[in-house]
Amino acid sequence: MNDCNNNLINPNWAQHGYIQVYTGDGKGKTTASLGLAMRALGRCWKVLIVMFTKGGNDYGELNSFTELSPSISNNLKIVQAGLDRVIYKDNQNEQDAIEIKKGWELAKKAIQNHEYQLIILDEANIAIDMGIIDVDEVVNVLNNKPDEMEIVLTGRNAHPKIIEIAHLVSKIEPVKHYWDTGIVAREGIEY
Repeated sequence: MNDCNNNLINPNWAQHGYIQVYTGDGKGKTTASLGLAMRALGRCWKVLIVMFTKGGNDYGELNSFTELSPSISNNLKIVQAGLDRVIYKDNQNEQDAIEIKKGWELAKKAIQNHEYQLIILDEANIAIDMGIIDVDEVVNVLNNKPDEMEIVLTGRNAHPKIIEIAHLVSKIEPVKHYWDTGIVAREGIEY
């Protein structure tokens, strides 16, 4: 196992970071990004995860991340920029927007200050789609990110401007889902 305390802050990888987007109506966008976070942490990268539209503590991934070894967890910061519920266009309120904008300001500063090697903006596409975060500002920040920083945006309805500047776009589409039969979200699988 890698001892992250003995590695350099900026490991020598491909020397260039890319912008990745996981979007679409299928299940697995956040899960894919969190798998990438675990991989990066295993290589001693500093990782920031900003969870837009998600607050509270009823997420299995948050429980897992709190149990990581100190040498790994010291390289991880998770920020929840949302209330204790999932928001949609028809249930959002002013407090949702305040929390999401606080999360964006934190992420923006982390990008500009080159504090992390991997930044995951979980459900940022939704916040942009709802008009809470300005897409042109996001594009500007992403276009001016440090060259070696990797940034991932997840969520449905990725804006065409985000897709245009991204280096990798994965569109996850449902073929078949057990929710269609009335099965509800399951602990340990969906949250």
